[in-house]
Amino acid sequence: MKKTISLILTVWMSSSVLFAQTTNTEGSKYQFKKIVHLDATPVQSQGQTGTCWSFSATSFFESEILRLGAKQPVVLSEMYVVRKAYEMKADKYIRMDGKINFGEGGAFHDVPLVIEKYGIVPYEVYTGLNGSDRYNHGAMFEELNAVVTDIVSRLGAPEGITDDWKRKFNSMLDRGIGKDVETFEYNGTRYTPKSYAASLGLDMKNYVSLTSFTNHPMYSQCMLEIPDNWAWGMSYNVAMDDLVEVTVAALKNGYTIAWGADVSESGFNFRNGLAIVPADPSMIEVQGKDDKRFNDAGAERKSNAFLEPMKELNITQELRQQAYDNKTTTDDHGMQIVGLYQDQNGTRYFLVKNSWGTSNLPKGYLYVSENYFKYKTINIYLHKDAVPSSVKNKLKW
Repeated sequence: MKKTISLILTVWMSSSVLFAQTTNTEGSKYQFKKIVHLDATPVQSQGQTGTCWSFSATSFFESEILRLGAKQPVVLSEMYVVRKAYEMKADKYIRMDGKINFGEGGAFHDVPLVIEKYGIVPYEVYTGLNGSDRYNHGAMFEELNAVVTDIVSRLGAPEGITDDWKRKFNSMLDRGIGKDVETFEYNGTRYTPKSYAASLGLDMKNYVSLTSFTNHPMYSQCMLEIPDNWAWGMSYNVAMDDLVEVTVAALKNGYTIAWGADVSESGFNFRNGLAIVPADPSMIEVQGKDDKRFNDAGAERKSNAFLEPMKELNITQELRQQAYDNKTTTDDHGMQIVGLYQDQNGTRYFLVKNSWGTSNLPKGYLYVSENYFKYKTINIYLHKDAVPSSVKNKLKW
């Protein structure tokens, strides 16, 4: 355990060195100047799973622990959260007669939901690898899905539903992710998941989701209408420009942000460490197909737009809404925004921590243009104190 902590500390302390490199890919003419760069724990890989929501939100909370004064980073177990979320999803799916989504995906508010109900554990205590060296939930999910689908198909039977399905379901989670944790020892202290969560100093009631869609009233609460919002979490609906203002202000005041977005666009290029919205989208050549779980670098995307700044599409609230309404904006991926940069032309970019490993030049990060953020953001999740008073007043907080 001490060896692992030492490695985490080394990677964390060297994170600023990684960004001595201020371009996005080899041969690029982009030059990014730092405005803000906040602390984050080391980049991890979600492997062959659809669990970006857990990786991004736990990374966000790890940054919150650092912001609140932790002397060394805490790395939380993404897969403990995933396991407990599966238990909750299955129960709700059956209660709703199979009329909601049951899948690998989720939303940022699933993490505080798990933490409040069950607690959380350090990554070292529950890696979720279960003897493997890479996450792959394909076979396990098929088994889990078969169990809940079978139960729903037999609703209305005279004998009703017994708890036997839960035993079967949990045994599959045991094999696929690892046995549940009741108590554990960490750094010389005995914890339960709930007592460990309490020791972190986080209050889950301090965190909020913001979105921006005109099919709901502005400056009021709404439910994100996306399939992975199985828990029916609520968001505050604000104007697109306010969404940008909140994000910029939060970063400048030391708060990172969890970011939900559409990454299926041709301008989202993890290999080249860049996400942009070229004014002429035909200049990007896409070769191959994206993975259905959006858990790797996806299809090959080739264009000079990834090598030197070019004119981007002007994004308006109307254009953003149109893409959401016609389903060209889809809920694909969760990441963490940890910095604010600008290129040599003064265009602002958000520095985003991904969960697809460290194979690109920015070592697992990418630069996301302000226009891409405006166009393709589903929602952001952050500490409520990070929201500037100008937006709080409109929300009547």
